Amino acid sequence: MKILVTGGSGYVGSHVVRQLKAAGHEPLALDDLASYSTPARLVELFREHSIESVIHLEARDGIAESIDLPESFYHQNISSLANLLLAMREAGVLKLVFASSAAVYGSTENALVSEDFTPNPINPYGKSKLVCEWMLADASKAWGLRAVSLRQFNVAGSGFDDLVDTSSTNLIPSAFSAVKDNKAIQVFGSDWPTDDGTCIRDYVHVMDLADAYIASLNYLNAEVREHDVFNVGTARAASVFAVVDTIHKVIGRDFEVDLVERRVGDVAFLCADVSRIEKTLGWKAKRDFKEMVSSHYRASLN
Repeated sequence: MKILVTGGSGYVGSHVVRQLKAAGHEPLALDDLASYSTPARLVELFREHSIESVIHLEARDGIAESIDLPESFYHQNISSLANLLLAMREAGVLKLVFASSAAVYGSTENALVSEDFTPNPINPYGKSKLVCEWMLADASKAWGLRAVSLRQFNVAGSGFDDLVDTSSTNLIPSAFSAVKDNKAIQVFGSDWPTDDGTCIRDYVHVMDLADAYIASLNYLNAEVREHDVFNVGTARAASVFAVVDTIHKVIGRDFEVDLVERRVGDVAFLCADVSRIEKTLGWKAKRDFKEMVSSHYRASLN
């Protein structure tokens, strides 16, 4: 299958592209949708490369930055999908897998969150992702788009030694970067209503996430669907202190930890109920948390 992957050279996108190739597909990576300033240019691309499906990963992320620059996040995330959908409709491309986010949920009060939970995002990043999901649902009803939104929880790890997450906003890469530079790992808040006072998150290995995209494509090919939503996580939660402790065990040396104020837009607990994706797509995370941390460390040494 010939698949357009927006954001295909990014951290997640690079893993998805390699896994698509390994599965026998023909992915085309596109990393700057803004350069296709009109839907008409995208239509030309679809037709020139005989694109059959789209995986839409390109987006602006970062919760704290979205609070400072909300209009930029809304513009980039929502308008890029709108242009993409206009082009897909014109070109007759009917299958799309969208990178949504667990940020659409907001606060879940220390309970595993299922897709039936009413979304209540508390920051512009999460709100922009939810609006995108609404767009997909409406397009599915209007003209037969077949779409899956994957609500990704915290993505971590590396599947290849030359691919590593360099984000300054994600905990694991920012922590390793701090240790490498002999700086303290920052922990944002130690007074959250959790057992050890730090935020708790569900971390999913990037290779498991890439497999979820392929499973979603197979699902769209086999079933006549409109718009479905799936959590992509592990149902296993880890606190920030637990992450720091695992990093300590993996690298085998001490480092400083700096407790700072909470970040605006964070929540105490966010962990996935993954029963729907396991039952419907037959997908289940295979890699554990220590492998996520270890694989990131190995890749960061290159």
